[in-house]
Amino acid sequence: MELPKSFPFAEAENKWYAYWLKKGFFKSIPDHREPYTIVIPPPNVTGVLHMGHMLNNTLQDVLVRRARMQGKNACWVPGTDHASIATEAKVVQMLAEKGIKKSDLSREEFLKYAWEWKEKYGGIILEQLKKLGASCDWDRTRFTMDEPLSKAVIQVFVDLYNKGKIYRGTRMVNWDPKGLTAVSDEEVIYREVQSNLYYVKYPVVSHAEGNPSESIEFITIATTRPETILGDTAVCVHPDDPRFLHLRGKYAVIPFVNRVVPIIFDTYIDMEFGTGALKVTPAHDINDHKLGIKHGLASIDTLSPDGTMSEAAGHYIGEDRFVVRKKIVKDLEAIGLLVKTESIKNKVGHSERTQAVIEPKLSVQWFLKMESMAGPALQSVMEDEVKLLPEKFKNTYRHWMENVQDWCISRQLWWGQRIPAYYLPDGRVVVAETREKAEAECINRYPEANPNLLQQDEDVLDTWFSSWLWPISVFDGFEDKNNADINYYYPTNDLVTAPEILFFWVARMIMAGYEYRGKKPFNNVYLTGIVRDKQGRKMSKSLGNSPDPLELMAKYSADGVRTGMLFCSPAGNDLLFDESLCEQGRNFTNKIWNAYKLVKGWKIKEFSPSACDISAMEWFQHRLNQASETAEDLFDKYRISEALMCLYKLTWDDFCAWYLESVKPDFGKPICLEVYNRTITFFEHILSLLHPFMPFITEEIWHNLAQRSEGSSLVVSTWPLAGNYQPEIIRSFEHAANVISEIRNFRNSAGSSPKITLEIYSEDQTLEEYQDLISKLANCHLFIQSEKPEGCKPVLAGTSEIWIASAGISNPEEEKKKIIAELEYLKGFQHSVEKKLSNSRFVENAKPEVVENERKKLQDASLKMDKLMQQLQTFSQ
Repeated sequence: MELPKSFPFAEAENKWYAYWLKKGFFKSIPDHREPYTIVIPPPNVTGVLHMGHMLNNTLQDVLVRRARMQGKNACWVPGTDHASIATEAKVVQMLAEKGIKKSDLSREEFLKYAWEWKEKYGGIILEQLKKLGASCDWDRTRFTMDEPLSKAVIQVFVDLYNKGKIYRGTRMVNWDPKGLTAVSDEEVIYREVQSNLYYVKYPVVSHAEGNPSESIEFITIATTRPETILGDTAVCVHPDDPRFLHLRGKYAVIPFVNRVVPIIFDTYIDMEFGTGALKVTPAHDINDHKLGIKHGLASIDTLSPDGTMSEAAGHYIGEDRFVVRKKIVKDLEAIGLLVKTESIKNKVGHSERTQAVIEPKLSVQWFLKMESMAGPALQSVMEDEVKLLPEKFKNTYRHWMENVQDWCISRQLWWGQRIPAYYLPDGRVVVAETREKAEAECINRYPEANPNLLQQDEDVLDTWFSSWLWPISVFDGFEDKNNADINYYYPTNDLVTAPEILFFWVARMIMAGYEYRGKKPFNNVYLTGIVRDKQGRKMSKSLGNSPDPLELMAKYSADGVRTGMLFCSPAGNDLLFDESLCEQGRNFTNKIWNAYKLVKGWKIKEFSPSACDISAMEWFQHRLNQASETAEDLFDKYRISEALMCLYKLTWDDFCAWYLESVKPDFGKPICLEVYNRTITFFEHILSLLHPFMPFITEEIWHNLAQRSEGSSLVVSTWPLAGNYQPEIIRSFEHAANVISEIRNFRNSAGSSPKITLEIYSEDQTLEEYQDLISKLANCHLFIQSEKPEGCKPVLAGTSEIWIASAGISNPEEEKKKIIAELEYLKGFQHSVEKKLSNSRFVENAKPEVVENERKKLQDASLKMDKLMQQLQTFSQ
């Protein structure tokens, strides 16, 4: 049967993924083998596959597939996150399309709709990951609101509350006026926008009862949020600023509300910024709030939860904050208090989920004390018990952990785990895992109270409060602390995630691990970069620069996109994505496919291998072992992208371009059986090494290269180990290959037909072993002799000189130019190496073998220059 021109990837992907699932190759249960465990960073249940997911999950799959082939019990746990804010927003939108308002529903009615939405749309992203080839144990799929996981969340809340680590209080939070909830720092996206900076005059009076009409002096502040003026309770200047020293003990009058507020002095102020005077609004700015606490200022909340002006504002009540911004500017101008307006660019926080502009807002919330839990988590990373890859993120991690703030864990939503706090009418609270337990606790603590009057807190817990338990809860480690799964799979091996959630998720998981298991949750954290477009912009739907991964896979194959993503994505560095990378990946799959077609097309016959075959087989065995060792070392160092490039060059250059060409029989002739069998063995070794990166094409070819037993698969075959190799054999073959390349270059430059058999002479005895190889691949007769024959053209191949019979040389002047150009290059190269070797710090600090290598470079360059000068002289004779 004739094989297709290119790899039929669509058919192969469907066939092999179904086969892997049917045979249960991805399933894992505890046994005698060494476990290798990864828990997926759970994507939002609202999500669909994007390029960041592609990179992250491809890396995880590479690690898992390699571990599985190494004989480890590989377990990759998939799952999704309930994503409180995002999911609730989706459900509210769905209801609105049906003409239903959330406010018209009871909590139970709303949650029924939410669960229906989740069941219909919540598994989309996991199904998309299957198209990528993700080898997850799908039987272990978890959801952060599964009953056991939700039970664990409530259990942990109660435990931490009883330990005195959770409390309820009024604090400044990021408030989403559209989602009507507090959001975490990581859910605030800062965007640079065009804004106005408004300069406003505040009258200055000498005492707290002063009348602004009597004022003859003003202090000017600059603000981008004039609507918050109505909540000002002070004006602050620097104590060393000579412009304001005379204002000590005086007061400012807030426009419109005529509130007389103190002028305070604090070193927090930057004298060079704006006017040097700051309006202080403790209820609507985190730094102002800190100043307010320090100086005992009142906090006036002028904004309602939906972003309209509250009763406390006294003006513009019920109007939207941005409408009021425009109105108050006009009104300030009308009363002569607007000095000027400047156009500026500044960064404004937006809700990641609703895109609404975030308001800093004082709010009653639940908080978790983080300081005591941060200690063990910081120590484990600093001492490399948990390794961050790359290590450069350790400093960032340390900074965060040493400046940790209490975690706002409550959200004003219905979708999520409801806070297990129950209130009596007088505000007293009971915290318990269930209502029944809360009532019993109420009777015990407050015997005079009526437990039937207990009302549960309306808020739910932050989604991260469930996902920080993920490595434990997916193995039911809270419900049964000593079950077989948690004892076998925990701690897990590798976590692959993004640096932007290093603190918000990774650090918290480490805290939870030590708090509830007394152990780290994972050994290594591989931090990916951000996938950006070729202009360096972060990919997003709004910019329209993010391709659809499913469309890419339909066009370039899953293998092509996987390898394309990994060609240039070293850990911790951003990936500048271009579709040409996927095209390169697809070209690589087709290169492998064409190699397979070539091998399968050979006729086989039993006879003795030629000298050319023997030298090619010997060289490639050593080169294969060398590349296997290099790839193994790169894998172990988590340099995944470099490991792929190592195998890419081995396959494309060494195997396809040199080995197969060396052993390929002449047209119409058979190949030696021994050579064919060795070639199949080499090919299988390469396919095994490539399988973690390119699971589909490697499985397809592996099955077709030889007869396989029922139920066999490359997925569960043995990972190939590197054998011994001799660098000298590899170098000598590479030298012969360099000679072949130079002869081919000579033909091209001289316009000599490749069909003409050239006569080549050399005094290089090391080429004698490769005479047959050079003769075959360069279409020449190679003679080893000590003297240069008359009428021959000298050509430099590395440090060796070969002589080509002059027949066919068409343009001596061009040859002369090339020699001069190469001499100029070598002079520059020689100068750079000499400069390096003259640097005493380099010579003293570098490894001896590195210094010796530089000296060898210098020696080779000098030798090449001498021979090129000799060749140049022949043009003058």
